[in-house]
Amino acid sequence: MKELIKKLTETYGPSGEESQIREVIIGEIKDHADEIRVDVLGNIIARKAGSGEKMMLAAHMDEIGLIITNIDDKGFLRFSNIGGVSPFTLIGERVIFENGTVGVLGMEKPANLFKNEMKDLKFNNMFIDIGARSKEEALKKVRLGDKAVYYRNCDILGDCATAKALDDRAGCAVLIRVLQNLKSPRFDTYFVFTVQEEVGVRGAKTSAFGIDPDLAIAVDVTMTGDTPESEKMAVELGKGPAVKVMDRSVISHPRIKEMLIEAAEKNKIPYQLEVLEMGGTDAGAIHLSRSGVPSGGLSIPTRYVHTPSEMASIDDIEKAANLLLCVLEK
Repeated sequence: MKELIKKLTETYGPSGEESQIREVIIGEIKDHADEIRVDVLGNIIARKAGSGEKMMLAAHMDEIGLIITNIDDKGFLRFSNIGGVSPFTLIGERVIFENGTVGVLGMEKPANLFKNEMKDLKFNNMFIDIGARSKEEALKKVRLGDKAVYYRNCDILGDCATAKALDDRAGCAVLIRVLQNLKSPRFDTYFVFTVQEEVGVRGAKTSAFGIDPDLAIAVDVTMTGDTPESEKMAVELGKGPAVKVMDRSVISHPRIKEMLIEAAEKNKIPYQLEVLEMGGTDAGAIHLSRSGVPSGGLSIPTRYVHTPSEMASIDDIEKAANLLLCVLEK
């Protein structure tokens, strides 16, 4: 699992530019699915045939990032965000573009950093420095509209992995492991690695409409309440995956919620219950598809979500895969 998480998190793949991570995932699952297709929007839809109801499992493969909006005469790049990026996570960070160009994030009036005058920091008073001396030189490396992601390795700290893009490559790792080990599915199971979740669960909308599932489970990360003075939330690292009760986009269907809880208790897999007061997952789009889909979520507790160094327990990720396998296997 460690090697898989490292491979997935270190691969480039912001919303709308998922081709590299898509190829990595297809490489991991191609020998284990009955059929694989990529739909028009770019979602991977892998089917493991079964005789029961259609079950859709979703994990998004895109990650948050930055997009270039302007290049000034000195070669500095101005940018906007793709998904939920805070300017306060960016100072001094490095980012990487699809072609391998690396840049450093800087800010206007840098002395303010040392005067603790950061309250007015916004994207429009920041820039990316790629070492260019002019606009012409910069244009040899990047173009308007090019996208960048955090430039970070995945490191293993004891039982924990810390990396960019654990949201939601951790969920992708779960789906990959389940598909690799599922032998006799009791559902006609669709493993969907979705695109553009971070900008409005767009891939989930189109893939759910096309599949028309009877049931659905989204596998994604969730916040925790186990760091000093964090928001009060009954989810911690290392205590198992979290069965979603509710977030801002979905109230989990009782059938899905109880299906996950019963499988966890029957197989003695530690689990938590998640009530998330902010954010959402692909389940928010799936459950409203067509005439409605009973949907829920299985979540990976993750610290520092949407920063360059998200952190999750490898044991929680493995237990999430085991729990989902118990739900799906006859």
